[in-house]
Amino acid sequence: MAKEKQQLKYGDAIEEIEKILKQIENEELDVDDLTSKVKRVSELLSLCKKKLRTTEEEVENILKDIEAE
Repeated sequence: MAKEKQQLKYGDAIEEIEKILKQIENEELDVDDLTSKVKRVSELLSLCKKKLRTTEEEVENILKDIEAE
């Protein structure tokens, strides 16, 4: 699963989160699946936050390089 997290794109993660949330809101999940789906959303949110932090750092570095020129 660790490889899956690393290869998953941000947009795909957001799409999966939205799908799971819609299932929860529409009460489409039974209680047995709810825990695993909530756990999956937590993992996906963590992945998204990491990607956002990494992107922010990269953009800041690019802007610093541009200002230094």
